[in-house]
Amino acid sequence: MTEHTPIITFDHVVKEFRQRGSGTDGGKRGTTVARAVDDVSLTINEGDIFGIIGYSGAGKSTLVRLINALEKPTSGTVTVLGTEVSSLSESKLRPIRQKIGMIFQQFNLFSTKTVAQNIAYPLQLDHWRKDYQDKRVAQLLDFVGLSDHANKYPSQLSGGQKQRVGIARALATNPKILLADEATSALDPETTTEVLSLLKRVNKEMGITIVLITHQMNVVQQIANRVAVISSGKVVESGSVYDVFAAPRQPVTKRFISTAISGIPEESRINTMHEENLGHIVTVLIRQHDVEEREDGTVIAASGQNISQLIAKHGVRSSLLYGGIDTVNGVAIGAITYEFGGDNVESFLNELAQNSDIVDFGTAAQPTPYEQALIKAGQEQA
Repeated sequence: MTEHTPIITFDHVVKEFRQRGSGTDGGKRGTTVARAVDDVSLTINEGDIFGIIGYSGAGKSTLVRLINALEKPTSGTVTVLGTEVSSLSESKLRPIRQKIGMIFQQFNLFSTKTVAQNIAYPLQLDHWRKDYQDKRVAQLLDFVGLSDHANKYPSQLSGGQKQRVGIARALATNPKILLADEATSALDPETTTEVLSLLKRVNKEMGITIVLITHQMNVVQQIANRVAVISSGKVVESGSVYDVFAAPRQPVTKRFISTAISGIPEESRINTMHEENLGHIVTVLIRQHDVEEREDGTVIAASGQNISQLIAKHGVRSSLLYGGIDTVNGVAIGAITYEFGGDNVESFLNELAQNSDIVDFGTAAQPTPYEQALIKAGQEQA
């Protein structure tokens, strides 16, 4: 992977859409302005697998359409492969678009064309010689594992096979960038993993930069090295996937991450734990490595790395109640909830809090209200 060589740059990009609607002034009709992309500055480097994640309506698909200039910014600039595409004419955009492949959620295959014909279609548009077309199609069928399906039609394929055809077609003209817009949303989890493994091969073996648009945080976790979180048209958080997963700052990011990583138990589970255990219920956040320096100069330290030593040092009783550890880019993160008891539990918790991020839910006799415990933990981590 080429490090830190920009291939796509957004510089204070705004995209607004004017919509006609009913006015409130005497029933007159007027227009409203919807801002889909709001002052976005973002750099995607050559060789990245870059995740753009957000809920429906967040603006992520509009952001991607700005890359291949299917949409033009209201203000700001978009630079792709060293060329500012924001103001180019359609004729000048064509050579840049030829270097950008696209795969879609619903595959967008021609139902009346065979697998081989679907893959060959962009080569025909690009006026490749027929023998070169046939050679390239055969190469791509082998790469995506569909050589035996060349003469089948899309209706004869599974969803995962259709997406493999879509990937092969997007790769036909040797693009430098691959845009994947919710490419796994229509697939089951096992097929999703297979398609993501194929995209990893595309990135590693062909050196193609991939921009992955999704609302699934587990997809970002499995494949991306960098991520931007979009909310209401703004980039609210961005960085390496590990940094964003291990120390999310924004509520929207925390909600996304809770769907992918074993996290803090929900309130009802904590209440059940208090009913069944008399000691301190404490969740310890697990963060294997420090999080790199943030914009404000802070470094988020590793967490949960010396629990066993501190338990032994203070002689406290411990029971593991809930949690799990996952990996992001090969680095462990997660959360584990314990019950701690014994004469030295207070001194133990004080030292544990100096070394790790914890959420202390108190004891059955003196429980800390759920939201209050989370707020206190958040303030201590800030």
